[in-house]
Amino acid sequence: MSEVLLSARDVSKIYRRKGEPPVTVLKRVDLDINVDDRIAILGKSGAGKSTLLHILGTLEAPSHGVVRFREKDIFNLNENELARFRNREIGFVFQFHYLMLEFTALENVMMPSLLAGESQSKARGLAANLLKRVGLSERFHHKPSQLSGGEQQRVAIARALMMRPKLLLTDEMTGNLDSVTGRQIFELIRSLQEEHGIALVSVTHDEVLAASFPRILRLDQGEVFTQPKPLN
Repeated sequence: MSEVLLSARDVSKIYRRKGEPPVTVLKRVDLDINVDDRIAILGKSGAGKSTLLHILGTLEAPSHGVVRFREKDIFNLNENELARFRNREIGFVFQFHYLMLEFTALENVMMPSLLAGESQSKARGLAANLLKRVGLSERFHHKPSQLSGGEQQRVAIARALMMRPKLLLTDEMTGNLDSVTGRQIFELIRSLQEEHGIALVSVTHDEVLAASFPRILRLDQGEVFTQPKPLN
């Protein structure tokens, strides 16, 4: 049996605003992510897919429940410890790449390592290797405005892998790309996930893309259900 990397137990998320009734987005979610998992999360717009991903990635705390990373309750960490944990253990790739426009591709990829205290020379070497791996060896010194959408997303992927995280979370990573580029980006992510030995959880609205994942979860009315794989 594969080792459990991250587990969520009885996780709920309720948004409360003054003068308005509370809105429950997630209801008592239980979920295990194994060290070698590749999981797609499907659901209608507004179903809470991104909220669940943000909680798994510690970007947002649950209203109730516990999230453990290798048996450690990660929301018991203080703010600095949580930031350090997030930097070292989790990689993120979003629909919008969130690259820093004033920095080059190489500098953007170096940033997580520099924030962790690594030397400039070590960070530069690691970033260069990752950019080569994602097919951008000729784009080291280009700024985001000089890159295509697919190239920008490749830089974001390299940045997400910079610290060799144990868990990679992606949120509609191909949503702003044409279908051909989107498939190329997905295949790149899948090959890198296998190569680096990390768990992958992807939120997507693309049913065809999701069908290629070994595990498919569907989020409906705040609850998570396992979607059976179709028989070939």
